[in-house]
This record gives sequence, C-alpha cells and structure tokens, in this order.
Amino acid sequence: MALHKGAGGDRRLSMGPYPTVTDPLGSMKLAPPLHRLGEGPVAADTTYQLIHDELMLDGNAKLNLATFVTTSMEAQATRLMTECLDKNMIDKDEYPQTAELERRCVAILADLWHAPDPDAAVGCSTTGSSEACMLAGMALKRRWMRRNPDRYAAGARPNLVMGVNVQVCWEKFCTFWEVEARTAPMEGSRFHLDAERAVALCDENTIGVVAVLGSTFDGSYEPVAEICAALDAFRERTGIDVPVHVDGASGGMVAPFLDPELLWDFRLPRVASINTSGHKYGLVYPGVGWALWRDKEALPEELVFRVNYLGGEMPTFALNFSRPGAEVVAQYYVLLRLGREGFRAVQGACREVATYLAERIGGLDCFRLLTRGDELPVFAFTTEGDVPFDVFDVSRRLRERGWQVPAYTFPANREDLSVLRVVCRNGFSRDLADLLLADLDRLLPELRRQPVPLRELGIAARSGFHH
Repeated sequence: MALHKGAGGDRRLSMGPYPTVTDPLGSMKLAPPLHRLGEGPVAADTTYQLIHDELMLDGNAKLNLATFVTTSMEAQATRLMTECLDKNMIDKDEYPQTAELERRCVAILADLWHAPDPDAAVGCSTTGSSEACMLAGMALKRRWMRRNPDRYAAGARPNLVMGVNVQVCWEKFCTFWEVEARTAPMEGSRFHLDAERAVALCDENTIGVVAVLGSTFDGSYEPVAEICAALDAFRERTGIDVPVHVDGASGGMVAPFLDPELLWDFRLPRVASINTSGHKYGLVYPGVGWALWRDKEALPEELVFRVNYLGGEMPTFALNFSRPGAEVVAQYYVLLRLGREGFRAVQGACREVATYLAERIGGLDCFRLLTRGDELPVFAFTTEGDVPFDVFDVSRRLRERGWQVPAYTFPANREDLSVLRVVCRNGFSRDLADLLLADLDRLLPELRRQPVPLRELGIAARSGFHH
C-alpha cells in the first residue's frame, strides 16, 4: 500500500457559487418556499429530487387514454432534441440547417397531402395546431376582405362556418379576430358537420368552412369531399365562392397512410389550407404543428413579414417569434425514420388496437358504441340499459387503477349524451388494452351494486376532459 504525505501549505479547493456538497438528508429536511424566491440556492441534486418527487403525483402518460399528444419517442430522437434545446427556431441565419429541416418537412407534407405543385405550396411550422389554425383563419379572413372591400368597409361582419365539435382554438380565433362563429349543432346520431348544414350557414360574408378530419369528441372524420361538392353547387347557384380549411390536427397524419383513397386534401380544389399537429399522430413530443396552403394565392402576401433580423432578411408568418427548434428537428427525424411504410405500420397498429378494444367493450351489455375506432384510432361509448352507474362513475373507478379515460357531456344539441372516449396512440399495445379490459371486468360488478349513479347522491361528476 502506497504511503503519502500531506501536500502541506494552505492549498484551497476552488468552488463555484452553488453548493456542491451532498447532504445525506437532502430534501428530507428542506421545505423550500413555493411562491417566492428563497434566500439562497439549493443544491442541484436536492432541487432535482424535490421536483422529481412532486411529479410522481402526475398520471402515467402511458395509461393516459385522454390525450392525443405523443407520450413516447425513440431514444435517438430524444437525444437529437436534447442537442437542439438551445436553438431558437426563429434565428434562421444562426441555425440554417435547422431551417432547412423545417423546409424539408413542409415539402414532405405538401407532397403527402397532394398539393398540385408541392414546390409551390407554402407552409410553416408552429407551436401546435392551435397556432396553425389561427394562421389559417387569418388568411381566410384577409382573402375575404380582399374580395369584399366595399362590404367590409361598410361594416359587414365576416363569419366562419364549422361544427360545434371543433377544437376550442377556433372559438378563440373568432373572438380574437372579430369573426362571427357559425356553428352547426349536433343532432341525433350526427355528431359533426355535414354538407347540408355547412351550406345552410354560408352567405356572402362567410370567409370559409372548417372541416375537421378527426373530431376529438368521437374520432370520426367529417365528410370533406361532400362539403366541398355542396359548396361547388352553392357557388353555381349564388356566385359565392367559399374556401375550405381542413383541420387535420390528428387525421392529417393518419388518413394518408390508412385511408389513401379518401378525398380530403389538396386533391379537392376547394381546400385552400390544411393544418396538423406534429405532436399528435405526427409522433413528436409537444409542441409542434404545421400549416400549409395550396399555393401562394391562398396566403395573402401582406400577412408575411420580412424581418431584417441579425443580419439577414427572413420571411415569417407566425403568432410567436422565439420558439424551440428541437421539435422541428424531431419531426424531421420521424419522417425520415419511418417513411410511408413505417407510418402505415404504426398508425395501422393503433387502429387495430382501437377497433379490437371497441369491439370488446361494445360486446358488454352495459355499454353502447358511438364510434368504432375505424377512422381515427379513437372511439367513444356510453352506458346502455338500466344500470345504476354512469360514464363518470366508470371514469372515476378506472382512475383508481391509473387509467385516465375521460368522461364528458356532448355540446348542443346533445347535452343529454355523456360518453367515455379512448385514444389509442403509438405505444398503447394490445397487452395494455387487455389489461384495461381486465380492470373494466373487475370493477363492473362493483358498479352494478351501486344503488344509483353517484351524481344522484350529490357527488359531483369529474369530467377529466377539457375541450
């Protein structure tokens, strides 16, 4: 064993400004202030442990059947995102290759959605579908203003036609940009917009019709081709030309691979713009979205800002300025990694699990299916027959086992209908589906022993879903 002498002298270790000594008690004895800054720093490991322990109270993302958002990616994609966390998407001069990957994604989507000339299609990344919808709505309004300058100057109020099932971002758009929201209510077994109701709400002040490819309420596709055909006939009768925007937040990355013959995209001349969420069935962590226009005519030039920023001119159309580039890089990774066959396999597996789970649940005598998961890998169901429980009781009991299955009431005119909805995403396997069915079988006898649904006993229903 080697013998060593002390170095002697007054040699000091150089330490940074943050505490670095590990305290064996660590967070066990620390109670940091929650709503104000502490007086001094906390050790990095202790800070991590405090936050990590709190986050364990969150639900398990794998068992979250409420969200459409991607909850798992490959380690290589996560590594790329980590390497790009410090890149600002707006700084295209400083990060030209990240900007190039964004351009490639737009070109790939333009080709996937059958733009007449993919090279002439115009598009951009966004922070998600909500921003993409805002941008598309702004373009629709500006195009209407161009066509109707006298009517707009005289005080005519533009309107936007859509189903009551649209995502809340469209209501926000109409409020923020002073557009009348004309919504078609649900009726009977029709839970989304159809061609007849769309045309009935249109007039000379309509800036566009929003058709949803994959309703979040039940996973169904709206009939985009039928709506476009009805608007063609409407133009022949009245001379009023109403463009269509397709909100493909989810279906825009499902239909091209599983329903290639379905006409919903730029193959329909009336479709002026499309959006999708890269962080839903685009298979990327949040948040990234995409907005595309069929050509430059569909996006008024005056909405595009050309900014002299850090030494270069940059065209930009966005509500946000600074935003992370990591998600855009991750989107390109997924597009490159999977290709058409890979996407077809992933989305097909999601649909297979959804239809399997829907069939099994529909076979239970206490439930009735509204949809079967054969469009989006999403289905909705409600209670059936004279049972002493409702969908909110089922959701509450499933939550005890970690499953997050949202229960909620439909909007006008079907407020009488409350449902449960299941979203099957990449990573939700057949094995997990069987575990969900086993838990459902286990709790149903207990629910049948209730005297009445808990809401009738004054126990408030917990929705678990905020549309």
